[in-house]
Amino acid sequence: MKPAARRKAWKSPVKVQREGTKLSAPGIGDDTRSLAVLLALIRAMDAAQIQTASDILFVGNVGEEGPGNLRGTRHLVTREYKGKIDYFISVDGTGLGVTSRAVGSNRYRVTYQGPGGHSYGAFGMPSPIHALGRAIAAIADIQVPTTPKATFNVGIIEGGTSVNTISPSGSMDVDLRSESAQALADLDKKFQAAVRNALAAENARWPSSKVRISVKVDTIGIRPAGAQPDSAFIVRTAVDAGKALGFTARTSASSTDANFPMSLGIPAITIDGGGDGQGAHATSESYDDGDRGWLGPQWAALIIAILAQAR
Repeated sequence: MKPAARRKAWKSPVKVQREGTKLSAPGIGDDTRSLAVLLALIRAMDAAQIQTASDILFVGNVGEEGPGNLRGTRHLVTREYKGKIDYFISVDGTGLGVTSRAVGSNRYRVTYQGPGGHSYGAFGMPSPIHALGRAIAAIADIQVPTTPKATFNVGIIEGGTSVNTISPSGSMDVDLRSESAQALADLDKKFQAAVRNALAAENARWPSSKVRISVKVDTIGIRPAGAQPDSAFIVRTAVDAGKALGFTARTSASSTDANFPMSLGIPAITIDGGGDGQGAHATSESYDDGDRGWLGPQWAALIIAILAQAR
């Protein structure tokens, strides 16, 4: 059985557990909180019969995380509403911060392949898993800048059929990130070199072998980096709206739905949804409204009210 055929969807119970004001469930804060904010905002504006100079489009999209590769936002911006969006605001997670800059990412699935064989009887041939190990070690040794920040991660490794088999395949999923397009491109070159050098080294290790292994690099996700100054009107609006509500919204760089519109030159930000979230992306994730959770929806409402009047 090929390793790819063994990939299974990881499932976890998502029933919400309540303990006072604390709610616990996978995804309860990131990003179920955004849906709660969106619905509260729509209901409040409708109840108050608020009229704006510009149209406001409320969207619940899909495919932001992982292999989704921002497909919901890509569809919205490039097809349904291409050329019609003046400002883009995403609500993601908890707290009261602003994502004003986009961290780009290149994601790959690297697969080393060969004929495989018995660990004793066929010993002396290149091994896809050994090549994979060489590549992972080389990636781990890549030197990256801290300013602008660039990161790498081997998140998934797969391969092998038994302990006494030279595997016919070994694969890894790799994530490369930076808010600088140039730094990301430089990191990508080093990653590609590590992958190719590992292949060459493993084949060279067994010069008498009649077989050689190969490598395939598949792109599984590209998120563009985006540069936008904190002096941009949409960013200043979010920060000023926070001050009007009594808090300081700190700006930061992250990877969100705002990446894609920002890369196209559309003014875009991602704001937190308020409240207190813990353990994002963990099965123990929790969300607590506390006594200031209402600030999330009010903040979003004030930002939208200002932008919908602006031209």
